[in-house]
Amino acid sequence: MAKVSIARTAAMQVGRFGILIAALVVAPASPLLAQSQAFTTDDMLQVEWVSEPAFTPDGNHITYVVTSPGDGETTQSDLWTVSWQGGDAHAVQATLDRDESAPTYNADGTVLAFLRSGKDDEPTQLWISEAGAAARKVTTLPGGVDSYTLSPDGRSAVVVSEVGVHVGQNPDVPPPVVIDRFIIRQDGRGWLDDRRAQMFRVDLASGDAVQITSGDYDNASPAWSPDGQWIAFVSKRCEDADRHYCTDIYVMSPQGGEPRRISTFKDADSDMSGEFGRPQWSPDSSQLVWTRAGDESFNWYTPYQLVTADLATGTERNVAWIDRWVYFPRWSADGKTILALVEQDRDTWLARIDPASDRITYLTSGSRFAYGFAASPNGRIAVLDGDSNTPTALMSVEQRPRTLSPQNAWVAGRRLSATQDVSFMSGDTEIHGQLLLPPDHQPGQRHPLVVRLHGGPVYQFSHEFMGDWQVFAANGYAVLGINPRGSSGRGAAFAQEQMAAWGSVDVEDISAGISHVLDMGVADPDAIGVGGWSYGGILTDYMIAREPRIKAAVSGAGMANFFGGYGVDQYSRDYELELGRPWENVDRWMELSYPFFKPETITAPTLFLCSEVDWNVPCTGSQQLYQVLHSLDVPTRLVVYPGQTHSLSVPSYIRDRMERELGWYDFYLKGEGEGGAR
Repeated sequence: MAKVSIARTAAMQVGRFGILIAALVVAPASPLLAQSQAFTTDDMLQVEWVSEPAFTPDGNHITYVVTSPGDGETTQSDLWTVSWQGGDAHAVQATLDRDESAPTYNADGTVLAFLRSGKDDEPTQLWISEAGAAARKVTTLPGGVDSYTLSPDGRSAVVVSEVGVHVGQNPDVPPPVVIDRFIIRQDGRGWLDDRRAQMFRVDLASGDAVQITSGDYDNASPAWSPDGQWIAFVSKRCEDADRHYCTDIYVMSPQGGEPRRISTFKDADSDMSGEFGRPQWSPDSSQLVWTRAGDESFNWYTPYQLVTADLATGTERNVAWIDRWVYFPRWSADGKTILALVEQDRDTWLARIDPASDRITYLTSGSRFAYGFAASPNGRIAVLDGDSNTPTALMSVEQRPRTLSPQNAWVAGRRLSATQDVSFMSGDTEIHGQLLLPPDHQPGQRHPLVVRLHGGPVYQFSHEFMGDWQVFAANGYAVLGINPRGSSGRGAAFAQEQMAAWGSVDVEDISAGISHVLDMGVADPDAIGVGGWSYGGILTDYMIAREPRIKAAVSGAGMANFFGGYGVDQYSRDYELELGRPWENVDRWMELSYPFFKPETITAPTLFLCSEVDWNVPCTGSQQLYQVLHSLDVPTRLVVYPGQTHSLSVPSYIRDRMERELGWYDFYLKGEGEGGAR
C-alpha cells in the first residue's frame, strides 16, 4: 500500500488533451519507428537507474549511483563520476559482488564516504576513499549502517545502526522472538523485537564507534551542521509512539548528551524512512528546513510541506504552502533560497523557493518527472530528470540543460510508444491519466486494453519512463494508467475523497476511464484487463468485484479481506487512524472488504502474485482471495516469489512477473498461449 507554475485550468487541460488525442490516434507509425527495434522484456531489465547525485565541493564533478543488471541473479549498484562539463563518465570504487550507495564529500573534497553492502549476508557498512585512494571499510557495527552524515572536516561521521539483543546474530537455531510493541513487524526489517535504530559517532581514522543516542525509540536521518557543532536528526519520542505519526526534528552535540527538540507540531515532522528528505542545515548553520505532514487523522492524505526553524530563537515558519507534495528540501549555496521537488498533476519539477516571500520559481517544467537533485557550493545544480520516453538521467540545470550521465543512450534506438494525456469526467470530477497505443497503431484499430493501477494509494502515474508499459504496448496492447481520486499531484481534497473509502470513488474513476478509451475507438470492449501491485493489487481486487467488463486481471501484493491484514501486515496504526478498530467498526471494515465477503460477482480470471516475506502487503491477502476464486471455480493462479520483500529484487523474478502477466493477458484477452503457465 502506502504512501507535485500552478496547474492549468480544467478548461485548458481538456482542450489540450483533446487536441493531443486526436493527433496521436490518427497518426500512423513513422518510417523511422518502423526501422527501430521493439522494446522487450530484456530491454526492461537492461535499463540502468541513476540516483543519489553528490557534487564535489568545487562543483566540477558529480558522483552518483548507477543500478544495473549484475552477474546472474543480482543487480549491481556502483558509484560513477562525471564532469560538470560533460564526458569522462566512469565508475569509481566499483565492486563486482557488492553494492555502493549514498556518496558524500567532506567540505574540502578530500574524503569521499559511501555505503557498501557486505558479503555473505554481512550488513552494509560505511567506507571512505581519501584523496582518490582505494576505499577502506570504516565501521564494523553488528547492525550495519542504514544512513550517515559526514563531519565537515572529514574526520568523523555519525551513523545510524540497529541495536538489540539479537541484532547481528545468526545462530543455527534462532531464539524465540519476543515482542512488546504495538507494531509487530516491518517490511525489510522483519519482527520488531527490542531492536532500535540508534546513532553512533565514528572516528574515520580508527573506526572506533561511540553510541550517542539510547532509549526505547528509533532515530534516523542525521545531518551534521556546516560549522561542525550540531547533529540534526529525526526521532519519535512521543508517548505510545507506535500508534502515532509523531516524528520530530531534534539537534544534539556530536559528542552526545540530551537532544533539543526543534519542531513543535504534534504530528509528523519529516519521516523515519527519509522518503521525503532529511532535515537540512542552512550554510551558516543558523536554520533548518524539513517537510511536515498534516494532521495524523488524515493519515497519508495531506501533502508534505516546507517548514524552517531559526535555531537561536526557535521560531518556525511555514514556507510556500501550496497544497502540493514537496520533497527533499535543501538550502541554496548562498542560504537565501530553498531548493525542493514539487509534485504537480502527473509531473514533478525542481523549484527554487524564497522563504521570505514564499515565491516559487520552477527550474524544470513540462511533461517531466524529477526525483532527485544535487547542488554545489558554487551554485551549480544537477537534477535527476526524465520523461515518458526517456529513462531518468542526470541533467544540468541551466538555460540550456545538458544530459551529463551516459546511461541508457541505447533506448533512443528502440521503437517506443508515445504517451498521450487523457482527461475525462467521472461524475462531476475531472480525472486525468495517460494512454499508450502499440507503436504500429493504425487509425480505426481497436486493441486489447491493459489498465494499470498504481500503488499508494496516495501516489500517481507521472510522465516518467515505464518499461513495463512499453513491453505491453510492444506486444499489441493499449495501456491506460489512471490517477483516480485518492492520488497525489492534485492536492489534499482530491486525495481525501478516497480516504476510508477504498474501492469506491477510485473504482468509479477507473471504470469511467475504461469507458472513455472505448469511446475513443482504440480499445476492444471484449478484451479488457486490469492489474497492479500493492494498492494497485488491492484496487484490482475491487475492480474485478465491481466491473463486469474486465476479462482478465493480475493482482500483485493485494488484499481483499482487511480483517486478515490487521496484526499481520505493518499497518495496524494506519488502519486504526483511518478506519478505526475492526471490532468497533465492523460495518466499515466489512464494507471495505467486499471482494472477499461478496465475491459472487467476480468472473474475471485472476492471477495473484506475492512476495514470500513481504510484511507491507503479505501473501495472506493474495492467498485468501485466490482461495475464494478457486472455491467459486473462477480461473485463478497464485505465484509466490521466495525470499522477496515488497519490491522484487531478483532479476529472474522480475522477468517472470512480466512474462506471466503477458501470458495471462495473452490467453484471456487474445486467446493465445497457455495462460502464463510455465
